[in-house]
Amino acid sequence: MRDIKSLLTDVSFVDPAEGIRFRGMSIPEVLKALPKARGTTMPLVGGLYYLLMIGEVPTKEQALEVEAEWAKRAEIPDYVHKMLKVMPKEIHPMILLSQAVMVMAHDSAFTKKYHEGMKKDSYWEPALEDSLDLTAKLPVIAAFIYRMKYFGEKSKPRYNPKLDYGANFARMMKVSDKKGYAELSRLYFALHSDHESGNVSAHATHLVGSSLSDIYFAFSAGLSGLAGPLHGLANQECLGWLLEVREKFGGVPSRDDLYKFAWDTLNSGKVIPGYGHAVLRVPDPRFTAQMQFAKARFPDDELVRLADLVFDVVPAVLKEQGKAKNPAPNVDAISGTLQYYYGVREFDFYTVLFGVGRALGVTANYVWARALGQPIERPKSVTTKMLEDAVAKAKSVGD
Repeated sequence: MRDIKSLLTDVSFVDPAEGIRFRGMSIPEVLKALPKARGTTMPLVGGLYYLLMIGEVPTKEQALEVEAEWAKRAEIPDYVHKMLKVMPKEIHPMILLSQAVMVMAHDSAFTKKYHEGMKKDSYWEPALEDSLDLTAKLPVIAAFIYRMKYFGEKSKPRYNPKLDYGANFARMMKVSDKKGYAELSRLYFALHSDHESGNVSAHATHLVGSSLSDIYFAFSAGLSGLAGPLHGLANQECLGWLLEVREKFGGVPSRDDLYKFAWDTLNSGKVIPGYGHAVLRVPDPRFTAQMQFAKARFPDDELVRLADLVFDVVPAVLKEQGKAKNPAPNVDAISGTLQYYYGVREFDFYTVLFGVGRALGVTANYVWARALGQPIERPKSVTTKMLEDAVAKAKSVGD
């Protein structure tokens, strides 16, 4: 179904020449226009959510209203906490996140109202309630999964109503530079929030939601799609490749050595992760935003310098190879490096972080799909024989 124009969304659009646009705004425009917390440079996540949901740039007061709403809803149910605590330690964190999201369907306002017989033109209201509840709880759930799985801590993290979304997440994570990580979290969640509706996680959420399943069931399906290697695994693969390069050369290699190593990677039948994009024909502005973040805060970090050198060398190699339509970097080429710098070095947790951000976009789309009365998805199937017959007929006409 690649490139088939069949989905309706006003939340975001990927312009091949400019990258993702949130409600018509480019990444640089969004980062500049959205309100910030005092003493910070990255936008409040509540402001980004307001933009995605409402379609307007909020005032700082409006952004803080969203933040306050999240603070009221952030407490995770005891049954979620208990369920996660008894899961085997070796369980993948994405399984834990997906299960935690799905089990919260127990408290779905949408499902309750639906069975009470609410009218169709009211569907969006409990959909919004559920979406606010879900997005509020996700940072707490994600931080608990991190602390429990990797550090053996089983106490429930507490959301501080005096702090914003990004600062709360940083406070609940096991990182030393909480102020710096709060800034990264604000940026990271914003950049990963949405990318049109056709990617696997967004489309899976939309598909399941179209059956009038609540957002918990729908987003759990989206997380299952995000867990797939072709979707959410790329950022850790990119970081793994950078670490492989650093280990081989004992640090940042010379330009010539990296050029040769890149060709060796390609000639061995492998790809260089983080480079190329199905839609974009320019460097991903999400990559650019994160690289600018890194250069402004820790430009001398070895992996950042290596990622920058790769950006300088690899696109030319891919052009010489002649297979990539777009050899420029995508968001995954740098995102894992930033997490690694702040001490989050458990690769299999990176997709959980992606999921927390992606919830912002898919819930906005879910609410609008209910408000617009979008129908259930039901594409038509064909058999292989029907397809073969159609091809044969087309050939005969051409002859």
